Formats: sequence, structure tokens, C-alpha cells
Amino acid sequence: MWTPQEHAEIRAQFPILNQEVHGSPLTYLDNAATAQKPVRVMEALNRCYSDINSNVHRGVHYLSQRATDAFELSREAVRKHLNANETAEIIFTKGTTDGINLVASGMRETMRPGDVIVASEMEHHSNLVPWQMVAERSGAELRIIPIRDDGTLDLTTLDEIITPAVKLVAVNHISNTLGTINPIKTLIDKAHAVGAKVLIDGAQSVPHLRVDVQALNTDFYVFSAHKTYGPTGVGVLYGKRHELEALPPYQGGGEMIAEVGLLKSTYAEIPHKFEAGTPNIAGVVALEQALAFMNEVGVESIAAWENHLLEEGTKALLAIPGLRIFGTAPEKASVISFDIEGAHPYDLGVLLDQMGIAVRTGHHCTQPIMDKFGIPGTARASMAVYNTLEEVERLVSGVKRAVKMLV
Repeated sequence: MWTPQEHAEIRAQFPILNQEVHGSPLTYLDNAATAQKPVRVMEALNRCYSDINSNVHRGVHYLSQRATDAFELSREAVRKHLNANETAEIIFTKGTTDGINLVASGMRETMRPGDVIVASEMEHHSNLVPWQMVAERSGAELRIIPIRDDGTLDLTTLDEIITPAVKLVAVNHISNTLGTINPIKTLIDKAHAVGAKVLIDGAQSVPHLRVDVQALNTDFYVFSAHKTYGPTGVGVLYGKRHELEALPPYQGGGEMIAEVGLLKSTYAEIPHKFEAGTPNIAGVVALEQALAFMNEVGVESIAAWENHLLEEGTKALLAIPGLRIFGTAPEKASVISFDIEGAHPYDLGVLLDQMGIAVRTGHHCTQPIMDKFGIPGTARASMAVYNTLEEVERLVSGVKRAVKMLV
């Protein structure tokens, strides 16, 4: 891990953290919702609009060529970061949700009654509702892998759930609510053994882990830039070439076509087949700088630091009487979801905010998890590279103060 000076230099790249909220230093612990952005990302956004603003792929003039070069440089950066085989396998989307819906839209065309889609009980609504919609419209069956009380998937059910009728398995790599790091290689291999395709929701994993899509052998992998120290409104869908080529276009319009007639059109090759219209050019360009930041700091070093914060925070919070943590898997990312006996999580979140501590409260778009545990929601603290042990201690002190007022 880093020396205190080294970590201070990393944190200094995030100027938003140097402010007070309600008279207290900002303690930002809502990183699972969105991460803050280093200066280099904001500078990249500004440069894009101030220096090279032009549409991409559509002009022979100087600015268009520069914008296109920067846009495609980011595609190559994503390819390298995920270890995809080629840049054509990287599709830029609006975010994780958009990427999942792109695949779901295409899969809906091939699903029939008797086919099966598999998801899990811990999925974010964005990786559950689209598959419910596919099942409803195609007549396919949706099966759910249950979770255990510790927040891990019940793998003993896989033989019963993942059968030859399964056409797609869609699961998250890391739970945004429980922090559970799922054994996705096991799930991928199990799905492929019955001929099923696999989509992995990596919204919470790409910010925290080194992801190698070729080693995983997944068919699709999706993530969002804004959780990965990048801008909002940008996401990535990785897909194996043959899987992307087999999917029909998600949207029609400019850029995604080869030839257009009045009555019929032909479509462009991947990746452009799935990138209709003018994209979020500046956001895509700035994503390259977010990934550069992560790689220069070191993805493995980020994971080690966040795990240190997770261990210290978990130990200190569990010492508070009446506090329960949901999600106690042996392998976790830096997410702590908890409640206090006799206190509503919303009230806890409001009191913490008055102390300058930003956490998320509610069901975190994972209502089935809350139903599983019979609770209305949790308070969720989620750590990132710039968080400190002092901030974790501030959270613990804040929860103790809140307990005295609420219970």
C-alpha cells in the first residue's frame, strides 16, 4: 500500500473533496452510486470542447479527424483495460443499464417459449427488469439463483437452475448492495457447458478489480464510466465479435448504417452497428483519462487499499450495539450495508449528512435483496481510492452519535 504522502497525493487529484458540508469536512462514502472525478478527467472534458469539438467519423476536416482520433484512442484504452481481443468488440453506450438493454433487445428476437433466462436474487434492477421484460414478451422463463444469509450465491442450486434449456445467464460480478464478489468464472463455465451465453454486470467490479474478459471467457461484459472515476452518460459493452455480429441493431439512425435506401437499409460493421447517432464524444474521450488514472495508481493497489478500509470499517461498525451488516461474504468489495435496530435507514442517512458524511440509504435498486432479509432498506457506505482511515473513523463516530438520537 501507499505511504501517507503517496495517498495524500492521490487524494489531492480530487478537488471536490476539499469542501465542508453543514460545517463539517465532506466525507464522501457513496462511491457505489458514483465516484468522484480526478482533475485530469475534467481537463479532458474541457479540452475536448475547447480544442477539438467536432463530430466524429463523419468529416475529412482537421477538427473532425482529431476528435475521431481521440474517440478511438479511448476505445483502444478500454480494449486494453479489459483485455478484449479487438477494438471492434468495444461498444460505447450511455451506461451499464443501456448496455444490458442493448443485449436484451437483441436476445428478445431469438427467445421462444421453453427457453430460459437465469439471473440472481442479488441483481441490480438494471440487470433484472430487462430480462423480466424479455421473458414477458417472448414467453421465455426467468429463473433466479437464490442467495444465502451471508450474501453469497447458493451454488448448490446451479445444477437445477442452469439446464440445457437456458439461453442466457445474466449476473453481476459484484453486488452493489452486499459487496459480494461472485464466482463468475464458475458461473460462466457452468453456463457454457449447457450452451448458454453469459452477460456480466461489471458496474461495481471494474472500479475495484482487474477484469480480463478473455480469461473469464464471458460473452458480454458491461460497465459505467461514472463509477470508474469517469464522466456520467458513458458506458461500455464488451461482446465477443461473433456474439455482437449475431445481434440485430439496438437503434436505427445515422452512423450505424452501411447503405440506406427508401425502403431498406444495410447495417455497418461492429462496433458502429450499435452506436447510432452522435455519441457522448467528450465523455468517451475523458474515459480514457479515468482508466489512465486507475492504471497509473494501480488497480491492484486500489483494491488492496479499499480492502483495508473495508476491514477496519467493518470491525469498528460491528462493535456498535444493535448494528447489523448485510453481506458478510468471505470475498467482498468495499461496500458496507447496515442498519440499526430501532432506527430507519433514511433517518440515519439524514443525521449523517448533517455531519458532512455522505452515504446512500434505501433499497439501492435491489428490492429483492431487501425482501429476502425482510427490511425496508439499509444505509450503505462504499469506499474508493481517495477515502481515508480518518473518514472511516468519522463514519463510525457519526453512526454512534446518530444512534444516541434515534434509539
